[in-house]
Amino acid sequence: MASVQGATSAAIAESIAAINSGPALEGDERYCWVCFATDEEDKWAPWVQPCNCRGATKWVHQSCLQRWVDEKQKGNTFKRVSCPQCQSEYIIILPSMGALANVLEGIDTLIKRISPFLTAGVIVGSVYWTAVTYGAVTVLQTVGYEEGLALMERAEPIVLLIGLPMVPVGLILGRMIRWEEFILRFLQTKSFSVRKFPMLSLLLPISNMDYDPLYGRSPLSGDANGGTPPAANPLPPGTVVTSDPLSATRVLCGALLLPTVSSIVGRVFFDSIRNNFQRVLVGGFAFVVVKGVLKIYFKQKQFNRKKQRRILDYTEENKQKYGIGHVPEGDVFHF
Repeated sequence: MASVQGATSAAIAESIAAINSGPALEGDERYCWVCFATDEEDKWAPWVQPCNCRGATKWVHQSCLQRWVDEKQKGNTFKRVSCPQCQSEYIIILPSMGALANVLEGIDTLIKRISPFLTAGVIVGSVYWTAVTYGAVTVLQTVGYEEGLALMERAEPIVLLIGLPMVPVGLILGRMIRWEEFILRFLQTKSFSVRKFPMLSLLLPISNMDYDPLYGRSPLSGDANGGTPPAANPLPPGTVVTSDPLSATRVLCGALLLPTVSSIVGRVFFDSIRNNFQRVLVGGFAFVVVKGVLKIYFKQKQFNRKKQRRILDYTEENKQKYGIGHVPEGDVFHF
């Protein structure tokens, strides 16, 4: 949009008069492509030919085009607007508002442009100082109030400004390391054999991966008559069904609550350790290990249950045995 702010009111009036007095083409009735009105329907409406279009689309009402330009500009009076057909840029002129109004308009435009950056800066600053505060509270909680306060007083300001916000960042990154999944993948692959670790099978619900629970034998060993059993194992070899999608809220809450939980576990189970930092460290390590072992046990149980899943025949006996009610024929889902 080519905008000329220095035009006077007289020049604007002359331009409008020239537009209104422009004659229509002989034998060709003018047709507004916005409201679809003609000369006969609206005889007093001013017309304008704002682009290089030819034929029926070259004429448009001045008022209709003004509304259409307002829609395209969306409050930005300096936005360029072009014809949707021939892509010619409209020549739009703006009258001068005076020196004071021009200054106010410039200030308003500047504020609109820098507001997104200021908002982003406020958000980033808020997150940063929240991380600094959390890091300071964590230091006081793990080291001890007096020791932690003395430690931060002796430290350089630049070290505190960089080190304290790294505390929650490090906790979140550490929480994202899913070491339980690596152990589960090792336990659920064909390369792992229970025979090599007999004591481990007593602690965890680990079954031999070469054993197919549907047939009571190895799927590669064949049946009693020497034939090959049907390939009906519900899970393909090497399939891991215990991986959960990474939840951002769960990771964030688990990471930020870890120092508090570690402090509580240390005070309850390791109260004999006098050093507060060592007690919190041991409590956190014990909590992470125990939680990981319980998660491995739970996920392995889920894996074994999924591996032994079967789909039964839809018979009256099975419906009565497993409490399946009558389903109308029209509601049966076919896969």
